[in-house]
Amino acid sequence: MATTNDLKNGMVLNIDNQLWQVVEFQHVKPGKGPAFVRTKMKHVLSGKVVERTFNAGVKVETANVDKRDMQFLYRDGDDFVFMDTSTYDQLHISPAVVGDSEHFMLENQQAIVATHDGEPLYVELPASVELIIEHTDPGVQGDRSTGGTKPARLETGYEIQVPLFIESGTKVRVDTRDGSYLGRVNN
Repeated sequence: MATTNDLKNGMVLNIDNQLWQVVEFQHVKPGKGPAFVRTKMKHVLSGKVVERTFNAGVKVETANVDKRDMQFLYRDGDDFVFMDTSTYDQLHISPAVVGDSEHFMLENQQAIVATHDGEPLYVELPASVELIIEHTDPGVQGDRSTGGTKPARLETGYEIQVPLFIESGTKVRVDTRDGSYLGRVNN
């Protein structure tokens, strides 16, 4: 248990038997009336974001979320198999929990896996990853006043938009949050 005065960004709360992660919070002390805490929270499983206000000093139940560095090993049927790098325990995680992260994961890649009571909640990748363009059509120079983009398939099979000068076999940096092209990687 903690009070609303102890809230921090990233803290996970158990409210009505559901897990909510604090995205941002603000302590407000109006000129009249009692102080309160305005929060923006994200549902851990669904990703839904809500705003909620608490009176200052109210007790809230914190959830014990264990975040561990793990290594993605391979796919076993539909499941993704991760290994805890400190204990070498393997964990099978369903595609629903992995979510869009699967588009940017290669075997032996590091990720953070969050669990609650042994149940996987989500997989967190670094903000950007380096992947190789498996295939893209050659860029055609045309009468454009601005730089154009073209589709390119990554080595994971996911398709992103890249500038026209990018060729197949080029290593690029990709934002894991929205799948956008960030730049070429010089070897």
